[in-house]
Amino acid sequence: MKFYTKTHQYYCGIDLHARNLYVCILDNEGNICLHKNINAGPEPLLKLIKAYQHDLVLGVECMFSWYWVADFCEDHGIEFVLGHALYMKAIHGGKAKNDKIDSHKIAVLLRGGMFPEAYVYPSVLRGTRDLLRRRMHLMHKRAELLSHVHNTNSQYNLPEIGKNLRYAFNREGVAERFSDDSVQKRYRTGSGADRIL
Repeated sequence: MKFYTKTHQYYCGIDLHARNLYVCILDNEGNICLHKNINAGPEPLLKLIKAYQHDLVLGVECMFSWYWVADFCEDHGIEFVLGHALYMKAIHGGKAKNDKIDSHKIAVLLRGGMFPEAYVYPSVLRGTRDLLRRRMHLMHKRAELLSHVHNTNSQYNLPEIGKNLRYAFNREGVAERFSDDSVQKRYRTGSGADRIL
């Protein structure tokens, strides 16, 4: 686990959500300079942190909407740190949790050198990474559905299919193996939301 240990004059912790941000800024003495809930967007964030921008580090926990914050920091010359979600949960998890407390804890972790870092993907690679992740998800789903056909075949104690169902031409006649109309509907090839082959 790698921690962010650089020192700054100001430490900004943001509890990040899709539509709003809870922002907490601490000085290097640990005093709260600012603690406020704002709408999520570059303009409100810049307006809020403008006075502290000259020596500021900004940290957020890794979740789906961090891309724009990373790009915002790069555009304005602000140090950006992405927190590793799993390690952060282990470090600052507690019973008392709300956006205000979480933003303060993030700022405290940054200031104390205990903020677990995650890799910040460069913006030019993020689209490719997301595409590969989505493809992997769909491939797993496809394999799961094809396995389901073989499992159903075993469930009805029918002879092995003996063909690789990943190829469309091997799927012909698979639905007809089953006597039950509902099962046949499930596996009949063609278009429609109820088809898995």
